[in-house]
Amino acid sequence: MRYRAKIEVSLKPGTTDPEGNTTRSLLKELGYNVSEVGVSKVYTIRLEATSVGEAKAKSEEIAKRLLANPTKDDFTMIVEEQR
Repeated sequence: MRYRAKIEVSLKPGTTDPEGNTTRSLLKELGYNVSEVGVSKVYTIRLEATSVGEAKAKSEEIAKRLLANPTKDDFTMIVEEQR
């Protein structure tokens, strides 16, 4: 069966986010009253698996082995069956 995993990788709380800080500063210069901006990446992966459980396990393995650095990143994921 085919599945689609969306894996969002973001910085852990307390980790400096230079891109978010720059964006916040630029938004303030444009007149927007924002107090914080966080930047994250979303990966959409299509994969084959025999069950949703297997697809979730593979997606978590992908995130841990390649997409997220456990020292500085957190990740969340959603896995859905594709038709």
